Amino acid sequence: MTSSTDRYIFTSESVTEGHPDKVCDTVADSILDAYLRQDAKSRVACEVLCKEDLVVIAGEITSSGQVDHESVARQAIREIGYVDSKEPFNADGVKIVQHVSKQSAEIAQGVNVETSLESDQGAGDQGIMFGYASDETPELMPLPIHLAHKLAFGLSEDRRAGVDWLRPDGKTQVSVLYEDLKPVAVTDVVVSTQHAASIKREDIIAYVKGKLAPRILGDWFTKDIRFHVNPTGSFVLGGPSADAGVTGRKIIVDSYGGAGRHGGGAFSGKDPSKVDRSGAYFSRYVARQVIKQKLAARAEIQISYAIGEAKPVSVRVDTFGTGDAAKAGEFVKTFDFRPVAIIKQLDLLRPIYRQTTNYGHFGKPGLPWEK
Repeated sequence: MTSSTDRYIFTSESVTEGHPDKVCDTVADSILDAYLRQDAKSRVACEVLCKEDLVVIAGEITSSGQVDHESVARQAIREIGYVDSKEPFNADGVKIVQHVSKQSAEIAQGVNVETSLESDQGAGDQGIMFGYASDETPELMPLPIHLAHKLAFGLSEDRRAGVDWLRPDGKTQVSVLYEDLKPVAVTDVVVSTQHAASIKREDIIAYVKGKLAPRILGDWFTKDIRFHVNPTGSFVLGGPSADAGVTGRKIIVDSYGGAGRHGGGAFSGKDPSKVDRSGAYFSRYVARQVIKQKLAARAEIQISYAIGEAKPVSVRVDTFGTGDAAKAGEFVKTFDFRPVAIIKQLDLLRPIYRQTTNYGHFGKPGLPWEK
């Protein structure tokens, strides 16, 4: 238990869809969705790397669908906003290299319904997954990552709405002061946004402090917040033209900003037979139910699997001293954590994954694990 004087600052970061790693995640999830539209039982493990004028698509895909990976990738890059032919990385100019094979038969025999009883469909890999929820926001998300995502999305909104000096790449960071486990104030905001060479840093600072932050932070905006805007002074060259990107490198941004633990498995580019993704989604769903049942103010679910086995090796709930741990544990036992049950309950064999890729896989309305 914490003392009545427990005070600390917790910080989380987010990135925009133009960040090089997120470009790769977006391409991977776009390819996944394209396969699921044609074949709901597609097995997809898609990895992407991008740097300057090169995009590499690799992985293992088994499907009855026929997808033009290059066309999907170029369209995803175009929608993100990388269309300037003067930059090395642009939708029409990049070279695309592919190294894709079929899923290993040894893995397939444990996860394909055709080769096992449906109820015994095994996990697509071993591993541990965590789901987390907190009552500190209506979305049951930790406040720092929630606000960081909103700021990053706000940059994208404004760029698309006509703020013509904004460019696709960017990062945000929010520090929140907690007292007795409750958020009481935002202390610091960091915004680093790619921009046109013609804009002055003073104008970017004025935009962030005078327009973006007040609109996005709402009641959390105060005159006492310390702002750190484009701290290096200039951010003209960005995106994959400047830095290499790889799928799965923003797993903390994708989840809880460090507030909850993470099992290490990435989400994007993986079909729901991969428990790295579906197990993490379902753990979030169960953690939300613990909070909604008022069994705790914070809850974290850990599950673990052995490859090819249906039942989890272990299931654990942690309420961090904020509720009745015993009752929460009994409640969690009522959920079915077998992969086939997760897929059915959350209706995961659908092309819904592109909408998860950016600004967090959790805390957004309309996703089945956010009910």
